[in-house]
Amino acid sequence: MNNLLAARSQMGMSLAFHIIFAIIGIALPLMMTCAEFLWYRTGEGAYLVLAKRWAKGTAIIFAVGAVSGTVLSFELGLLWPKFMAFAGDVIGMPFSLEGFAFFTEAIFLGIYLYGWDRISARAHLLSGVVVSTSGLASAIFVTIANSWMNTPRGFALVNGQFTDIHPFAAMNNPAAIPECLHMVLAAYCAAGFATAAIHSWLLLRKGPNRFHEAAIMIAFVVGGVAIVAQMFSGDLVARMVAHYQPTKLASLEGQFQTESGAPLRIGGLPDVKAKQTPYALKIPYGLSLLAFHDPHATIRGLNDVPRNDWPPVPLVHVSFQVMVGTGSLLLLVTLYGFWMLWRRPPLLDHRRFLQLLVFAGPLGFVALESGWMVTELGRQPWIIHGIMRTSAAVSPMPHLTIPFLSMTAVYAILGVVVIWLFVGHIIVTPREEELNSASALPGGIHVS
Repeated sequence: MNNLLAARSQMGMSLAFHIIFAIIGIALPLMMTCAEFLWYRTGEGAYLVLAKRWAKGTAIIFAVGAVSGTVLSFELGLLWPKFMAFAGDVIGMPFSLEGFAFFTEAIFLGIYLYGWDRISARAHLLSGVVVSTSGLASAIFVTIANSWMNTPRGFALVNGQFTDIHPFAAMNNPAAIPECLHMVLAAYCAAGFATAAIHSWLLLRKGPNRFHEAAIMIAFVVGGVAIVAQMFSGDLVARMVAHYQPTKLASLEGQFQTESGAPLRIGGLPDVKAKQTPYALKIPYGLSLLAFHDPHATIRGLNDVPRNDWPPVPLVHVSFQVMVGTGSLLLLVTLYGFWMLWRRPPLLDHRRFLQLLVFAGPLGFVALESGWMVTELGRQPWIIHGIMRTSAAVSPMPHLTIPFLSMTAVYAILGVVVIWLFVGHIIVTPREEELNSASALPGGIHVS
């Protein structure tokens, strides 16, 4: 395995693992805070138990995410030293702000975990809100750094060096808002549906239980609202890519010929030798309409791009199809669930819907992972789009295969530990007396 392939493989593996912990760390505090708010509103013990369980889960994910995130920060310097030396002055600001958000989350998570019965109800709920928003901010700042790699701005390039650097202009690059919005919604969607699936499976196995029912409804609403909103954020991302990364757009769709009124392709497998995408279902004018809101807009094809500037077209196209396909399935499950909630309540009395939630559980993670493959592979061969090639940024350090295998083992162990802790302490069905003892509000407090 050569250095470039080994470095890309290790970075890809690390990101694929870390992003799972990261998105749970974004969504779980929100669901935790919602559960506490509902407890104050209703006095129902299941919500209090949920809030405390999800608080423990947030602490576990925070700790594991800190470890995996630290590994990633070291890998940026070790695997891509030329990139960090070249671009560090430009993208240092979002990483610094991410560190600030990280420490804010740590402080208020401690207050939340140990503040029960020690601070006022409103102060405790507010600490949960701060944990939720600071975790969200961490993800946004990291995503902004990635968006800059796709649409670099905020500098002048003189003799191959960045000068006249404006960090906030770099953060406000064209990809920042669409990419951050898409990422955040994907996190809420993936974590929400996965949580709903786990509790649906337990409800199907063990029979009615208010703890699982409450968890399902909170998680389903979070995931369902996110996937509906994702349709609009996806439109923003598509238009941004069409305008600033036309080669990526052509790869997503297997579009080899430049044409106006280009079709949208569903399925198919691009053949880079024949420069065709056979077996695809074509929707006339669909790609032009999606990318530019004009059915007759011209789409630049891969044939107008030098061959050595092409990304791995078949892999990018398939990843994009997987992302769109799984996201569409989640949207259908959501619309069916909302319809059932309106026409045939109570929703959780319908076994078919619970079974659908179990089926949908992994789809959010599949969509998220494949979406990041689209983002990163679609930018290749550039690490900074149009400025620095990935091959120019890689470390010359030999034997990168060894750290790749060792870090894979570390992440696998972390994954097993997280699953074990969640199964034993977070999702386990509470005893009836635990629910009953949690039903009384302290001092009859209600948050209005």
